[in-house]
Amino acid sequence: MNIDTLLTTTRSVRRKLDLDRPVEPELLAECLRTAQQAPFAGAFVESFRWLVVTDQETKEQLAHLIRAGGEKSQAEYGHLVSPRTLASGRHLLAVLERIPVYVIACMHGRPGGDNATQTAFYGSAYPAVWSLQLALRARGLGSTIIGYHLGEHESDTARILGIPDDVTQVAMLAIGYTTTDKFHPAPRPPLAEITYYNRWGATEQPVVSS
Repeated sequence: MNIDTLLTTTRSVRRKLDLDRPVEPELLAECLRTAQQAPFAGAFVESFRWLVVTDQETKEQLAHLIRAGGEKSQAEYGHLVSPRTLASGRHLLAVLERIPVYVIACMHGRPGGDNATQTAFYGSAYPAVWSLQLALRARGLGSTIIGYHLGEHESDTARILGIPDDVTQVAMLAIGYTTTDKFHPAPRPPLAEITYYNRWGATEQPVVSS
C-alpha cells in the first residue's frame, strides 16, 4: 500500500470491525511503537501514555459508560449527521462489549491556560493517535475514536481503569481486524472552497515567480 492510499483510505471503522478475531498483542505493540515516533511538543514528550484494555469484564464496564454517553449524544445531535453515519454510530454502541481491544491515549497533567498551551497539550497526543490509526490500517486492522464517555463519565472511566486524577484521557480507540480491505477516499469539500492564501477569505492562489 503506497503512502497516499494509506492516508486517504484510513477511515473510522465501526460496522466493518471483525468482532470475533483476536488482535495479537505483539502486532498491537508493533503499531504502538510506530505511533510513538509521531511528533510531540518537546515539553510533553515524557507525559504521554498508552493504556491497552483487553480484559472482558473491564470492557463491559466501559461499554456501559460509553453507551450511556453515546445514546444521549445521538439523541441530541443525531439530526446533524447523515442517516448512514448515525446508523454506523448506533451499531458501534450495540457491540461495544465485543470490541477486541481498546487503547486510550493519555497525558499526565490537566489542560489549562491559553490556546497556545492547550494546543501544545492536545497537539502532542493526537499525532500519535493518528499515527496509530495509520499503523493499524497498514496491517489490516481498523479503528475509530470514541469520546462519548468523556463528557459526563471521564471520572467513572478513570476509576474503572485506575487512572490518576492528574492524568487526562485524550482519546479512546476501538480496535480490531477489518472484515474488508476495500476502503475508499471519503467525500470532502473541494480544496478551493476551504483554502485561503495569505489572508482569511482570499481564495486566489498566488502566482509564484521563477
